Amino acid sequence: MSVTAAPSSGSDTFPTGAWELPDEFRMLADTVRRFMETEVRPLEDTLPHDAAGLPPELLGPLQAKARAADLWALQTPAEFGGAGLSVLGQVVIAEEAAKCRMGAFFPACGAFGGNPPTVMFSATKEQFETYARPIIEGRAGRAFTAISEPSGGSDPARAIRCRAERDGDHYVINGTKMWTTHAGTAAWGVLYARTGEPGRRDGITCFILPNDVEGLTKFPIDVMTSYAPYELHFDNVRIPVANRIGEEGQGFRLASQFLVSGRIAYAAGPIGIAQQALGMAIDWVKQREVFGSRLADKQGIQWMIADSEVELRAARLLMYQAAWNADLGKDVRVDSSVCKMYGTEAAYRVLDRCVQMFGALGLSKEMPLERWFRDLRVKRLGEGASEVQKMIIARELLR
Repeated sequence: MSVTAAPSSGSDTFPTGAWELPDEFRMLADTVRRFMETEVRPLEDTLPHDAAGLPPELLGPLQAKARAADLWALQTPAEFGGAGLSVLGQVVIAEEAAKCRMGAFFPACGAFGGNPPTVMFSATKEQFETYARPIIEGRAGRAFTAISEPSGGSDPARAIRCRAERDGDHYVINGTKMWTTHAGTAAWGVLYARTGEPGRRDGITCFILPNDVEGLTKFPIDVMTSYAPYELHFDNVRIPVANRIGEEGQGFRLASQFLVSGRIAYAAGPIGIAQQALGMAIDWVKQREVFGSRLADKQGIQWMIADSEVELRAARLLMYQAAWNADLGKDVRVDSSVCKMYGTEAAYRVLDRCVQMFGALGLSKEMPLERWFRDLRVKRLGEGASEVQKMIIARELLR
């Protein structure tokens, strides 16, 4: 993002200052946009409306094309073998990658893989090579993150009750985790469990959890979206001390690192989906005729479109600002909460208007709108509900 000089209306010029994406990110967005149009959406169109991810025989070749186009391991730092893309670059790609039917939870239908959980960048070399390296090299799929519990997910420092007790060279895990995405298919994941006093931030520890350990049972949770997260039950599950990431009690600090930065990229998907839906709605109202004229000629429709465009532009700039500040190494706790809250809420409002403009057709499964509507409703809760983000913003400002 750069500051550019703009000419005045007179003979002299003066710098006005404007947010503008660097050319390399504009070209990156164009590359992803073309990949989505030529490679991803044609494959997705062959699948049922509520498909959750591509089958292996389609996903493998698609990921090979993504790797050939250097669209792989984008969030993984270069020192670990990834693309090392900045946060700003990540959100530019994430917005475009969401513009497919399953894009809310499977951006680009899973084409752009290669990223282990962020906490693995704090793991030991042996842990990283054993678990994270196969993901980066495309030899393994995703890993899961088990942090939320029946007692809540927005306040992990107090809500985590799943317990890890030290027993020699093992920890014994007992408790329950909820809303764990990909736990049904991933070979392993990361688990946050309490090793210290209840309610203390320094009482949480992070572990690498193989998916086939004895005493772990998994149950899919039916929700309104097209895929099911999982409930995990731990009954005296034994995990070696060697699977601990960092020191005992450092788990909350490690989790906070990915929770804060993750909120910035989280906003990008809903913004991309809403922008795609708005483009579809604009095309529709320009051709749909009712009461003797086009829908596009009705003031009510025009105001829906105008309000939607304004909100999406504002959401995108808030996201860019948060990403830019993160790349500068600034404290982005407020920035990330602002962009996550406003981005998901604005996207949901825009999508609701688009469904309204399409009328009954917008509710049908002939179009992606009704699936997006369900998915974006969930996005207002994921990575911390909007009310939690408001609390974080106010708390920081009132210090």
